[in-house]
Order: sequence, then structure tokens, then C-alpha cells
Amino acid sequence: MTQHDLVVIGAGPGGYVAAIRAAQLGMNVACIEKENALGGTCLRVGCIPSKALLEASELYRMATGHLSEFGVNVEGVKLDLPKMLQRKDQIVASLCKGVEGLFRKNKITRYTGHGRILAAGRVGIEGPQAQEVSAKNILIATGSISAPLKGVEVDGNLIGTSTEALTYPEVPKHLVVIGAGVIGLELGCVWARLGAKVTVLEYLNRILPGMDTELATEAQKTFQKQGLEFRLGMRVTGARVKDGRCVVECEGQEPIDCDRVLLAVGRLPNTDDLGLDALNVARTNRGFIQVDRHFQTSIPGIFAIGDAIPGPMLAHKAEEEGVACAEGLAGKYCHVNYDAIPGVVYTDPEIASVGKTEEQLKDAGIPYRKGSFPFMANGRAKALGQTEGRVKMLAHAETDRILGVHILGPRAGDLIAEAAVAIEFGASSEDIARSSHAHPTLAEVVKEAAFAVDGRAIHI
Repeated sequence: MTQHDLVVIGAGPGGYVAAIRAAQLGMNVACIEKENALGGTCLRVGCIPSKALLEASELYRMATGHLSEFGVNVEGVKLDLPKMLQRKDQIVASLCKGVEGLFRKNKITRYTGHGRILAAGRVGIEGPQAQEVSAKNILIATGSISAPLKGVEVDGNLIGTSTEALTYPEVPKHLVVIGAGVIGLELGCVWARLGAKVTVLEYLNRILPGMDTELATEAQKTFQKQGLEFRLGMRVTGARVKDGRCVVECEGQEPIDCDRVLLAVGRLPNTDDLGLDALNVARTNRGFIQVDRHFQTSIPGIFAIGDAIPGPMLAHKAEEEGVACAEGLAGKYCHVNYDAIPGVVYTDPEIASVGKTEEQLKDAGIPYRKGSFPFMANGRAKALGQTEGRVKMLAHAETDRILGVHILGPRAGDLIAEAAVAIEFGASSEDIARSSHAHPTLAEVVKEAAFAVDGRAIHI
């Protein structure tokens, strides 16, 4: 039996990053992945391909109507969807090969197949060559899967998940999206920009649950201007294919006839069929693996990170946990500051958030001050022709320590990094307000929001 110091099950962002960091720390590391390509859901059928389509579709939208605002007149613009999809696939393939190269560089042993934990220190691999390996420690990094919805008959074609929505061979005339979360909005925007009528159905009375309500409400108005139709407070009771068409049923409403249905009601931990029940590994009623602050499960020597454990289902959260877990196994400091992990929605405008929302602070009874500054008052935003949205900063009323930053606007996903670093270092709004930001840049809006916390924004 082959012996390793660490066996990682799953080669997504959490798993492959943990494997690399452990190898850097001198461990003999192996990684088990059932897919032929490394990178996990994020790289293969999630974050990366969706962003490739978001960028391409936004360029198409600009070319078909908005470039004229810049004095650039374009005629005869045509959509080449096969080429757009091909470019997306090429980006994915290139990055997957990059992970393979990192495995070779760090001398990580790769096993292809399905890993199942047989006992602490033993993992069976079901694949082309069934075998068993042993390891001092085992790390579960198996990610998540799309959540089902009762009554929705997913056929992997006309009614599908985000995986299918990345490969539609033609632009749907009418796409119904079930769920107004991050995935539903991003992919809904892609196909709306390319010409589809998009109807978004959401059970709650708001979009983007969990994000700042004020900015989510403002974002919804912007998406509606772009052509997305929202039906909130809708309880979907069924969706099926009938005579080559999709029929979506909602409680108390007339059935909706459409070309395709995207089911995007969240994700569930991919923790079944790993041998956990036989070992009595503690899990929540939703299947999340329970771990301690060192990411160890209820069984010594078995660890878990990423979407497999409670917390936000984000690739970068899994990466942070992968690094922390590997360093903990090497006897180093093991810690992740969950208040400093940002979340981003890559729509147009982008939405980004880090730290506490205003609603969370109110519920916790934490005194705070709020500063807000619009992109409309920023020179670089005007030059870009992207002036919708604002930066909203929340700071403790007594200490001025930054508690949360929420951004709706251009390049929000990049701008939020400054806020994440500020929260990680315990910075105050005054610290950001007194730090020089280059002019003209979008980052000046963050600085102005910091000034606004104290009621002294300069340019408004």
C-alpha cells in the first residue's frame, strides 16, 4: 500500500491549493480527483467559464448599442456563439493544464477515480485502477453540487443547472431562471445580453439574499432596465418538458411557457458516498461536515474544508481554508478570518461585499456609522460610462473600526480587495480616508465613502 503524509480528496480550489501548500511544507502529498481535468467545479464548470461568458456577452452588448455613446460607431455586429463558447473552453483547458503543471512542480501524486475513506489513514480509490492508499492525514475537499427543487424535473438539457447554462448551443428565446442568487443573476445576465428574454423567479421578496438590502434593491432596478424580468415571492411547484417546450408552474399563477429553464436555488455539500456514515463522521442535517477550528472532523486525522463544511460557498474561502489546514498540519498557525472574506457578483454593475451588512449590525445591536458615495460623482466612472451604484462603508460608532464595506458599481470585485485588507488589519475608516488614492481612479470612491463615515465627503 502506497503511503503518504496527506491524501486530499478533491482537486478544486480548496483541494489543489491545500495539496500544493502541504507539498511546499515538505509533506508527501497525493490528491484524488474523479474528473480527468483538475480544478474542480469552479475552474471547469463554475467561476471561470461563467466569467468568460460574462466578459464576452458584455462586449457584445457594448458593440450592439453602447459604443456609440463613446463616438465609436460599429455596423454589422453579429454574434458568433460557437466561437464564444470555444474561447470559454480554451480558457478552462489552459487553466486546468496549469494546475497539472503545479502538481508536477510540487511532486504531488495524482490518482484518478472516486475516493472513499475506509478508515482513519486509509482511502480506497475506485477508478481505472482500483487501489488503496494510506496517509497520516486525510483532507476532504469535495466541493458542492447544485441543489434540487421538488417538482423541477431536471433533464440535463432543456431544464438544467448552471453546468448546462454554460453550453447552450443557441440563445434561448425565453429563459426562466429559478433563483435570484449569484448564479442565477450572473447567467441570466449572460443570456439576456445575447438576446434572450429572461424571467427570474424568486421565492423571497428580494434578490441576492444575504447581501446588503439597500444595494440589492438598487441593483434590481438596474437589472430591470437591462431587460431582466423579476417575479418575487414566487413559489415554484414544478417544471417539466412537454412537447419540446418547458412549462414552469408557480403557486397561484398561470404556468409559464419557455425554451429553457435554469435551476439555481443554491448548492449542497458534496459529502455523500465518501464513507463518512460508516465512520460516524459528524455532519449537519444538510450534509455539511462539522469541523473544529483546525478543520479536523470528529475523527482524528480526517479533515475537511471548502463547500464541504459550513460557511460561504466561495472558491477563495476554500483556498484560505486549504492553506490554513495545511499549515496547521505542519505545526504552524491555523486561522481564517471569516469577516474578511469578500463575496462578488459579476453582473454589470458588479456587486461586492465584505464584513457585516447593515442588517446584521442592527440585529446584533452594534452601534455603527455609515458613509456612502456614488460613482456618479467620480471622474473615472464618468470616463468609463459606468456611473451607476455606490460604495457604502460601515464603521463602529465608538472605535471607527471598519465593520463592513458594500459596493455596487464598476470593478467592484477589484475594489473590494482594499476593504478586505482593511478589515483583516483592523483598520478604521479614518485610515482609508487619510490614505492617498490615485486620481482619477474608481478607488477614490472608496476613499470618499470613508470620508463620508465622518460626514465630510469632499466631492459631493
